[in-house]
Amino acid sequence: MNKYIMEFIGTFFLVFTVGCTVVGNGAGPLAPLAIGSVLMVMVFAGGHISGAHYNPAITLGVWMRGKCETKEVPGYIISQVVGAVVAALAVKYLKVGVEVVPMNLMTLPALLSEFLFTFALVFVVLNTATAKGTAGNSFYGLAIGFTVMSGAFAVGSISGGAFNPAVALGISVMGLAAWPSIWIYWVAEFAAGAVAALAFKATNPGDN
Repeated sequence: MNKYIMEFIGTFFLVFTVGCTVVGNGAGPLAPLAIGSVLMVMVFAGGHISGAHYNPAITLGVWMRGKCETKEVPGYIISQVVGAVVAALAVKYLKVGVEVVPMNLMTLPALLSEFLFTFALVFVVLNTATAKGTAGNSFYGLAIGFTVMSGAFAVGSISGGAFNPAVALGISVMGLAAWPSIWIYWVAEFAAGAVAALAFKATNPGDN
């Protein structure tokens, strides 16, 4: 149960920070820095408890890599989804009355953007937080947070920079993304998580 509580807390603060820095008079162009930073600190806070996934695509990748038990996968994803929805509702309460206009996504560019940086994120997680060669390192949280920050700066204007099915749900609840577009996020992100796990196995053949 402690793993699921940690996954709820970490995902909550990630989505909450996304909402507070983007909706209304938020952090403006510095929003990706805040989002990457909160992910970094939450990864450091929860890595020893749950592995600090905070992202169903990461849970998929870690499971395919063999570092998450099948019986735990539903609990992880449910905790992440609930954390995202509660965070989105908290943002809506705090930012009540603020007009929110959903992004108008171009399907193929958004799919590619979400796939590429979700792949990068899951691949970085697998290599810095689960690999034998980097076991016990002190930089994994920084690497993971900076991957999200870099992706948000790079393609945030194209796809919204979710790189996370739970974040995609959260921004849809907040109205930052249109509900009909949620399939773009989920297809790209889950596919990227699976491909990243395969890429990890291909580049780390002796790491089981």
